[in-house]
Amino acid sequence: MEESITKRKANIINITVYGNNLNGRELTSELTTFIDSDGKDAREFIFRTASINIALNENDKSTNLFIIAADENSDVNIEKLLRSLEKNDSSHIVITTTTPEEFTAQCKAVLTSLKIALDMEFSISDLTDIWQRGIPLEKIKQQLHVFKNGIAKTTLKKPARLEDGIFAMPYDAAQKYASYFDDKKDNFKLTKFVPSSGAASRMFKFLIEFIAEFDPAKETINAYINRKKQSELNVFLVGLDKFPFYKEVSEAFKQNNPGWRKDQKAYYFIKTLLEDKSFDFANKPKGILPFHKYGDFIATPIYEHLKESVAYTSSQKQAYVHFTISEDHLDGFLDSINEVKTGIELESCTTINVSFSYQQKYTDTLAVTINNTPFREENGQLLFRPGGHGALIENLGKLDVDIVFIKNIDNVSHNNIKTIALYKKALAGILIQLQEQLFSYLEKIAQNDISEECIESIFTFAKEKLSQHIPTDISKYTLAHKTEYAAQLLNRPIRICGMVKNEGEPGGGPFWIVEKNGNLSLQIVESSQVDLENKTQQQLFSNSTHFNPVDLVCGLKNYIGEFFNLQDFVDSSSGFITYKSRLGKEVKSYELPGLWNGAMAGWITVFVEVPLETFNPVKTVNDLLKPAHQPQ
Repeated sequence: MEESITKRKANIINITVYGNNLNGRELTSELTTFIDSDGKDAREFIFRTASINIALNENDKSTNLFIIAADENSDVNIEKLLRSLEKNDSSHIVITTTTPEEFTAQCKAVLTSLKIALDMEFSISDLTDIWQRGIPLEKIKQQLHVFKNGIAKTTLKKPARLEDGIFAMPYDAAQKYASYFDDKKDNFKLTKFVPSSGAASRMFKFLIEFIAEFDPAKETINAYINRKKQSELNVFLVGLDKFPFYKEVSEAFKQNNPGWRKDQKAYYFIKTLLEDKSFDFANKPKGILPFHKYGDFIATPIYEHLKESVAYTSSQKQAYVHFTISEDHLDGFLDSINEVKTGIELESCTTINVSFSYQQKYTDTLAVTINNTPFREENGQLLFRPGGHGALIENLGKLDVDIVFIKNIDNVSHNNIKTIALYKKALAGILIQLQEQLFSYLEKIAQNDISEECIESIFTFAKEKLSQHIPTDISKYTLAHKTEYAAQLLNRPIRICGMVKNEGEPGGGPFWIVEKNGNLSLQIVESSQVDLENKTQQQLFSNSTHFNPVDLVCGLKNYIGEFFNLQDFVDSSSGFITYKSRLGKEVKSYELPGLWNGAMAGWITVFVEVPLETFNPVKTVNDLLKPAHQPQ
């Protein structure tokens, strides 16, 4: 019988486990029993074990997968072994554990994942790549399902407007809320959270195209502008001397070619800006680029964000700023921070504490071909792409703070810091006031100190102050049912979102949407989430009166001071499918639900109108010519 079963098995998979102090016979027996408990598996798994020293002296070509046992202390021999395996392109997985029982359990997890991966027609090499990234195979399955079936569009009910989903905040009210925040802020741990990853290539897109397509020997720049209808380039050249980098770039190329004609100067100015190693602006992160000019001092977004942190997130002479960045950009950020941090601290008498995090590898998503099969690089490896800013919900959830101010790296101003600080504080004041009330209600619910009158007060508060949808038939519920519903309604993270009047900026806005259960909720919705081929939906989206400037103040703790698990409030059915080009082929990528879109879909959301002066993004280099970025 044993023999006939073995013959039916289509594949033999050799697995070698390397580690010191392994009980090889016991481990092999346990893994064999685990992977093929009834002897009917379609594959035959053959296990062997060996010490690390033996591993270093053998050249095993027959093993399909190596599992290496490592402890928490660095081992030189293990590092040598890993280098050898990598050199030979050998598929391997490292398991770091403290006990034999933990190691065996992890080995079983690897074997379970291996079987699933092979059933999904992935290779062993694919599995090791996926495992090392920390991506659960269930996530890969979900992503492949999304590619094949698409993402359901968001159903808009109506745009959120003033007094219908958006609260007005006149100047006097802003001052009142800001004062409330100042009175209360010492009771909270505060930080500013600044998404800052990615290079500035989009900011210089039209200049990159110009350098690639323009031939100074064959046409003038004016001819190019007319031929390409390139008004952006014309604006750039007219305002050239107003850019904060003008003097430095000009001096860099004039030294070599002082006699150039006007067209040549413009062409080589742009070429120097983009390609000279001293500048290379399109490949640098926005955070370290020159944005503003204060006399002879050139300020970066980092400088402006540090100044802002002192203005509205400082407490007890301490300010905290957290940047999410690409790991490759760390040195550039550190250099830029070190150049200005001490000066701001001395001027403000405030210590600035800066921290960083990276977008986690396990939030990367699989790329597929146009036919929804995994895309492969020329070397056969799978292609993974960053999951978009929605992946930053992981970073946000790891902050050890009470209140977080969220603002994009490019949304800074040369002139409006007082206005910005006032309205940021005001949003935080609103957050604290609302939290105090809803925490009070949740404590009553926890103590079972609830009457019908109290429940009515809770629902009135939720509807009028939190813009929550209350079912019309709620009065038919029993008191116990109402109380349970009220607890679910209130016991969620809360975000106060500043909204500015819509003046045509590209991006999302505030809407009432219809959820799957038929309830209405307030959400920030991007155009890509809406079925714009549906005339009704397209009209609703176009009628939006306000725009999302990414101006959020968030409360991360519940009424008993515990952190929410932010993953519990993500709408995993949302997200975005994007199309890119790779190796001359079209590639589909899946971006996770956006940080302020689907990633916060389950939060309590309050929209508040703030002045346009608080929103000064730099999406293209020409935005630096706007008044908010020029000396006044």
